[in-house]
Amino acid sequence: MNRTALARQIIDTCLEMTRLGLNQGTAGNVSVRYQNGMLITPTGTPYEKMTEDDIVYVDNNGQHEEGKLPSSEWQFHLAVYEARPELNAVVHNHALNCAAVSILEQDIPPIHYMIACTGTDHIPCVPYATFGTHQLADYVREGIAKSKAILLAHHGLITADVSLDKALSIAHEVEVISDWYLKLLATGKEIPLLSNEQMAVVLEKFKSYGSWVEEKQE
Repeated sequence: MNRTALARQIIDTCLEMTRLGLNQGTAGNVSVRYQNGMLITPTGTPYEKMTEDDIVYVDNNGQHEEGKLPSSEWQFHLAVYEARPELNAVVHNHALNCAAVSILEQDIPPIHYMIACTGTDHIPCVPYATFGTHQLADYVREGIAKSKAILLAHHGLITADVSLDKALSIAHEVEVISDWYLKLLATGKEIPLLSNEQMAVVLEKFKSYGSWVEEKQE
C-alpha cells in the first residue's frame, strides 16, 4: 500500500477511535510500519483537521522528515516495532476505563475469556515514566513483547497488531474489559478468575476464532 493510502488509514483510525469514545481531544496517537521506519500522527493536531500530508515519516533511527513534528510518543511506537517485528500497527489512547485501571498500577487478570484477544492470559501494566521519554519506551518494549495490549501506569493503553483495524479492535475490547474490571472491583468481593488451563484452551481456540485469527505478515 502506498504512503497516501496508509496515511488515510491512520487518520480514519484516529477518527474512529474518537467515535468509539476511546480518546479525548488530541491525546493518543497512531502509527503504521512503513519502509525502514513508520508513519505516525503529528504532535498536537486535532484528528478532524488532519490531512494525509500531516502524517510524519520517522525512520528506525528516530530521524523524522524535515518540516514535520511527530507525536511526542514516537519513541515507544518504534519500541513496539522493534519488539514485535511481526506486527505492523500501533494504537495509543487515554480511554477512560483503561486509564482508570492504569492508575491502580496493576495487571488485569483473566476475568473474561476475551482477554485472549491480546495473545496472552492477562493485560500487563508497565511502570510509570514521563511521556515521550526513553524510559517509557523501554517499559513499553518489555511489556509489548508479552502482550498485544498493555496499560501504561497513570497514562493509558497501547495496542498493536498486524493491521490498524485489528489494533483498534483490541483497544475497543480492552476498554470494555477495563470497564467490567472496575465494576467488579467496586463490589469489594473477591473476583473469580479463569485458570491458566482454561485460558490456554481459549488462546488455542482464538487461532481460528473469527476476526481474531492471526494473519501472516505480507
